[in-house]
Parts: sequence; C-alpha cells; structure tokens
Amino acid sequence: MATVAPSSLKPAERYRADQAFFLRLAIGICVFIVFGVVQWTARGFVDVGAVPIWVHLHGAVMIAWLALFVTQNALANSGALALHRKLGWAGLVLALLLAPLAAYTGQMAVTLGRVPPIFTGPYFLALTHIEGAAFSAMVLWAIAVRRQTEWHRRLMLAALVIIMEPALGRLLPVPLLGPWTEWVIAAVQLATLGIAMRHDLKFGGRIHPALWCGAAAVMATHLAIVFAARAPVVTAYAQALAAG
Repeated sequence: MATVAPSSLKPAERYRADQAFFLRLAIGICVFIVFGVVQWTARGFVDVGAVPIWVHLHGAVMIAWLALFVTQNALANSGALALHRKLGWAGLVLALLLAPLAAYTGQMAVTLGRVPPIFTGPYFLALTHIEGAAFSAMVLWAIAVRRQTEWHRRLMLAALVIIMEPALGRLLPVPLLGPWTEWVIAAVQLATLGIAMRHDLKFGGRIHPALWCGAAAVMATHLAIVFAARAPVVTAYAQALAAG
C-alpha cells in the first residue's frame, strides 16, 4: 500500500499523525527515565530503607508527572481534549512541586553529607536547583502557549528531556567521563530532541522553532549548572550547609 504524504493529509489527519509520533516518543522517554532510576536501586546502590522521606516524596512526584505526561499524550492522541485540558492543571501543580522538592533534596543532601561521591557539594546544589527550575519554566511556557498545539507539545517534550539527566547519570559511566559528564548528557538530550527534529523534517519539511528553543534551553541549563557550581556564592552556601 502506498504511503500518504503528510502534505496531502487533512488538518485533523495531520494532527493525529503528528500526535501519534509524540505519544510514542513520550512513552519511550518516560520508560527510559524510570528504568534508569529503578536499575540503580536494583543494583544495590541505594538503601531504600535509609532514604529520607523527602527523597521518596520527590520520587513520587516525579513518577506521577511522568505517568500524567504519558496519559496526556494518550488523551490528545485519542481526541479526548476536554479531559486533557482538565488534567493539564494537575500537571502544572506537579511541575511546580518538582522544582522546590529537587532544590530541598539537594540542600539536605549537602547538609547531611549524602551527596553522591561523584559530585561536589556546590555542583550538586547547582544541579538540583537549576535543573528543577529549568524544567518548571519549560512547562510554564508550554502551558502559556497551550492553544498553539505544535508549540505546546514540543515545549512539553523539551521539559521532559531536561529531566532525563537523573536517569542518564545513573546509566552512563560517570566516573570514567569525569568533567565531560555534563556534556555527554547534553549530547544525549540533544540527540533525543533530534529524533523529534527528524520527524518534523519528514512530516512538515522544516524543524519547528519550539524544538530549537528546547535545544537552546537544554544547553543553557547545562552551562548554568557548570558556571553556578564554580560561583563563590554557591561554594560558600554549600560550605555553610555542610557545616550545619
């Protein structure tokens, strides 16, 4: 059977075909993130019983957001847009909770001496504060342009890509990568956005500007983390937290 060119599709058909791709990509990324975290625990790197309650809370909110993200894409794909819009406000609440929970988790890790040995205190503070803020900012932007469907779905994808870092940090050989870790993670995240860019080129003949914005946000997040980790004020704050 001959393949129908995207340009020949009616608007409703184009919407469904475009959304079907983003649903598959959402499922793939969310499964990847969950696998990255779960395998870390399964390999015995985490004593679940000794993990503080706020870490469990942060993880629960993250899992809830990932589940809702897939659900939202599935609803959009099936045409259940009224329910999609209602649940979107729950997504906003979860997204706004993630940033302060990530920041608090980072602060308490430094205070209690629970920072992973591959990180310095200042770096871990920068990572947990900036990444959470960047994620929430992308979600807020996506919600602000929710009536522009193509912008909305691609900015939401970019927000999801930003929070791939915890999973990547648990799957990549970080001790071997050393100072290149941040940039290897950035490369994987950009490659993930590249999958969507390839889809855009094939589907519409051009890369949607929202994906370029997402790629810029990913790089800006990593640059901000690297520079903030070296900033005297962050170093001093980390030392003050560690001192109790």
